[in-house]
Amino acid sequence: MQALGQTGLEVSRIGLGCMRMASLSNQETATVLETAVEKGINFFDHADIYGGGESEIRFAQGAKLAGLKRENLILQSKCGIRKGYFDFSKDYILESVDGILSRLETDYLDVLALHRPDALMEPEEVAEAFYHLKKAGKVRHFGVSNQNIFQMELLQSCLDQPLAVNQLQLSPAHTPLIDAGLHVNMKDDAATMRDGGLIDYCQLNNITIQAWSPFLIDLQRGIFANHPDYAPLNQTIGEIAERYHVSREAIIVAWILRHPAKIQTIVGSMNPERLSKIAQASHIVLTRPEWYEVYRSAGNLLP
Repeated sequence: MQALGQTGLEVSRIGLGCMRMASLSNQETATVLETAVEKGINFFDHADIYGGGESEIRFAQGAKLAGLKRENLILQSKCGIRKGYFDFSKDYILESVDGILSRLETDYLDVLALHRPDALMEPEEVAEAFYHLKKAGKVRHFGVSNQNIFQMELLQSCLDQPLAVNQLQLSPAHTPLIDAGLHVNMKDDAATMRDGGLIDYCQLNNITIQAWSPFLIDLQRGIFANHPDYAPLNQTIGEIAERYHVSREAIIVAWILRHPAKIQTIVGSMNPERLSKIAQASHIVLTRPEWYEVYRSAGNLLP
């Protein structure tokens, strides 16, 4: 378990992302949730667009079948993505949260995160929406997803409580969060600061980074497992997995968890057996040489 930002919540270091839950039956969902809880996962990540809202409905039904108590679950959902545009307007945020709560069959969210940056965001309007949601008891804490430092600073300037999370893509094959910090004052491409130093900023401000898609290269090329461009990475992960007698997926997640920023990893497997194997990552602490070996085998050069 670890602290989630400055919320006072204690959450599992691995969270279950529920994007694919819409494809399951209620009983299959119950089995996945039972497995997750059995393996120590208490954090569940949703979004209003996942399955067109069906994922949240399925979660509620599965949780009832599994006999899970709401007070033992930490529920996060996200809003802001609409068909063809992003929307952080007050009216949409309030409307979206009402829909989320209805589908999840709960009175409150532990965390609401804004899903993708809205170029037309008016921070005062977002702050007003957050104020009403907090006052009504519908949302206890707030965060963002895929935002840079100044987007967070701009929003935070109007809020009366600190942002709790920033959900960002991170995997051994997708490391912009890390690269520039290793190539300070260098002239190579890796020195390009693409995010403004997000990982250090979040660590300094006690904002929990939530790593999404830990097995992904990017949205275009898919996962790196068995990908011909990432053969050395897959070989290294396989060798370390054999050393620890765990699955490759567990080593990948353990690599993220090893970072001192205390990054929470969001995994989306709906396979109970695979989820059980991934959960073993919580008990693995990679050595410094192992961590760098994974990083370098993905094609990253150290200066």
